Amino acid sequence: MSLVINHVSKSYGAKPVLKDISFAVEPHEFVCILGHSGCGKSTLLNLIAGYLRPDEGTIQVNGMNVSGPSKERGVVFQDHALFPWYSVLDNVAFGPEAQGIPKEDAKRKARQYLKLVGLERYAEQYPSSLSGGMKQRVGIARALAGGPDILLMDEPFGALDILTRDTMRRELQRIWMELRTMVIFITHSISEAIHLGNKVIVMKDGDIAAMYQLDLPFPRSHQDSEFSSLLAEIEAILIEDSVSERIS
Repeated sequence: MSLVINHVSKSYGAKPVLKDISFAVEPHEFVCILGHSGCGKSTLLNLIAGYLRPDEGTIQVNGMNVSGPSKERGVVFQDHALFPWYSVLDNVAFGPEAQGIPKEDAKRKARQYLKLVGLERYAEQYPSSLSGGMKQRVGIARALAGGPDILLMDEPFGALDILTRDTMRRELQRIWMELRTMVIFITHSISEAIHLGNKVIVMKDGDIAAMYQLDLPFPRSHQDSEFSSLLAEIEAILIEDSVSERIS
């Protein structure tokens, strides 16, 4: 499974949001896209998902142009977007059923993914009875149950408290290391990006300001000198961005 972003540009009216973006993602990579609000990172994710079309350039998965949403690209949003009238099990089984999988087979598959995210005991409960972190786990299980080759995550932990966020980061890393699905992960957190990614893309004003290939072993620690050095380097890029905005 390969993903190639080739000279992609996107504007909303007269406002350019992405400017000639190009990069490639290798099979099984975990790519974190990092930057301030308004830098274009969520727009880029929506283009990869097929919810938007680029004004210029192409997005290709396995050599085929992305022309719309597809089951090969699962999406997890910041807002878990669960159906409140469905049980946890039925929420996760929804995708497989929509793909034409028989109901009992879809539920069997849903239970497998609920077990993967540690929520098999909550299969018959409803989203209203779950914590924020548990709802996001259900969202991840639902996205994975559709059998995607690429998992697209738009700041999935942004609304969580810091302790839940740290737990979810570790859980996501465990799931990724087990399944080895390609992941594109949008975040505001430099630390989160370094903890998770084997590639980190820093976006600034609709363009790629820096790109890092990380070879640090997992799990990663703030105490590691390379981790701290990279965090300071990326922080400097983003602080420079903020200062420039205030001066202008």
